[in-house]
Amino acid sequence: MGHSVPPLNDKSLLKDKCYVNGEWIGAKSGKTFEVTDPSTGKPIGTMPEMDAADTEAAIAAAAEALPSFRKLTGRERSRLLRKWYQLMVDNADDIAKLITWENGKPLADAKGEVTYAANFFEWFSEEAPRVYGSTIPASVAGNRVYTIKEPVGVCGLITPWNFPAAMITRKIGPALAAGCTVVAKSPGETPFTAAALAELAHRAGIPKGVVNIVTALSNTPEVGSTITSSKTVKKISFTGSTGVGKLLMKQSSDTLKKLSFELGGNAPFIVFDDADLDTAVAGAIASKFRSSGQTCVCANRLYIQSGIYDSFAQKFTEKVKGFKVGGGYDEGVTHGPLIHDRAVSKVQQHVDDAVQQGGKVLVGGQKLPDLGDNFFQPTVIRDMTADMKLAHEETFGPVAGLFKFDTEADVVKLANQSDVGLAGYFFSRDVQRVYRVAEALEVGMVGVNTGLISDPAAPFGGVKESGFGREGSSLGIEEYMTTKMITLGGNGQPLQGAS
Repeated sequence: MGHSVPPLNDKSLLKDKCYVNGEWIGAKSGKTFEVTDPSTGKPIGTMPEMDAADTEAAIAAAAEALPSFRKLTGRERSRLLRKWYQLMVDNADDIAKLITWENGKPLADAKGEVTYAANFFEWFSEEAPRVYGSTIPASVAGNRVYTIKEPVGVCGLITPWNFPAAMITRKIGPALAAGCTVVAKSPGETPFTAAALAELAHRAGIPKGVVNIVTALSNTPEVGSTITSSKTVKKISFTGSTGVGKLLMKQSSDTLKKLSFELGGNAPFIVFDDADLDTAVAGAIASKFRSSGQTCVCANRLYIQSGIYDSFAQKFTEKVKGFKVGGGYDEGVTHGPLIHDRAVSKVQQHVDDAVQQGGKVLVGGQKLPDLGDNFFQPTVIRDMTADMKLAHEETFGPVAGLFKFDTEADVVKLANQSDVGLAGYFFSRDVQRVYRVAEALEVGMVGVNTGLISDPAAPFGGVKESGFGREGSSLGIEEYMTTKMITLGGNGQPLQGAS
C-alpha cells in the first residue's frame, strides 16, 4: 500500500485482494494494477488484475452457493443483510475515509454516501421477507392457479467509481434479498471500498460464494464479456455509460439474460419565473455540484426563465464563489478533484466550446494546476445555446451552463431533445404547472422544488437511452426475481361423502 493510507480505526478493512468463495485471493496470473489517489495523482496501492479464468472461478463459486442460499427463508436472508447493514454503520468513518482516498470526494460527502449505501441493505433486509406471490381465479372450473417468486439465479453486477459504496449495495442488497448469489466487478478506479464491504459481508456471516468481488483495470472488457457470455449468469445489472451499456446488451443477447441498466443522463434543471428563487438556487447548487458534478443525475442543462434569468445567474454565481476546492480530507473543503485527467479534459472542452460560441464565464472556467492535475474550478457560464457541446453531452464535471427560455412549451421541448432521460428537475409554485411539466418531461425521475431525489425508498432509473429497470424501492427486488405460475388441475370434484 502507498504511504498515504488514511488512519483507519480498523486497519483490517483495507484489503489488496479480491473476495471469492469466502477467501481473499489474488489473480491466477499474479498480475496487479495500480490505484491512484485523484487528489495527489500518486499511486496508493494495488489490486488483482483479474482475467477470464479468475472471473469463471468466481461465477462457479456463486453457482455452487446458490442452491443452499436460495433455500433460506426470506427472514433468514433478511437477518444476514441486517447484520451487514449494522457493520457498515459501525464502520462508517473508515469506509468514508476509503471513499475519499480513492474517489476524491470530500469526507462529508463520503460520509453521506456511506449512510445512503448502508440504507440499501436496511431497505432490502425489510423487503426480503415480503416477496409475495398471488392466487388467480382460473377460467377453467377445476383449475387452481397460483404464482410464486423465485430468484433469477447467479447475477453479474458491474458498478462505477462515482459512488464506490452505494452503487454496490444498491445491487447486492436486492440480489441477496431475492435469494440470488452474485459476482460483482468493482470499479478499477475505486476497488478498496468494495473490498472493505466484502470484509464486512464476511463478518456478517454471509455464506461463502454468495458474494464474490472481482477487480480489473485493463482487463475490464475481458471480465465484462466473461460475465455477459456465461451461461451460468442469468442476470446483469450495470451502472455506467450508455455506450458500454449497449455493448453489454449485445454481449448478453446470445444467452438472453435478464438486464437492468442505469446509464448516462443529461438532466434538465428548469427554473420558472414563479419559483422561490432561493430554493431554486440551493437546489441547483446541490444537484449540479454534488461530487463535483460526477453523478448521472446531476443537473447538466440549467434552463432559467427570462424573467428571473439575471437574478438567478447572480445569486447562483455568488454561491459558487463560496466553494472551497481541495483534497477531500482538508478542513473546510466543499469540492474535491475529478476522477482523472480524461475527466478534466472533457470539462475543459465543454467550457472552451461554450466560450467560443459566445458563452460568458461568470466564475471559474480554468484548471487548478496548483492543487493537482485533476482539479477544475467550479464554473458557471451564462448565455448558453442549444448547439453547444454541453447542451447534448453529459459533462460529468463542475460546469453549470445557464440557458434562457421564454415559455413552458419551449423549455419542455428543449428538455426532451435528448437521447437519454434519467432525471429532470424543475422549480415552480404553480400546482397545475407542477403536474403539467412533471408529466411532460421524458425522464424516469422528476425532482420538483428539490435538487436531491435519491432515496432507497424511491425507484431509481431512466427511460430512452438511460436504460431500463429500477433500483431501490419495492420495485428493486423484482429485477432479481422471476414469476413462476403453477396450475393444479382436477379440483372440481364435490366434497367426498361416505361411499
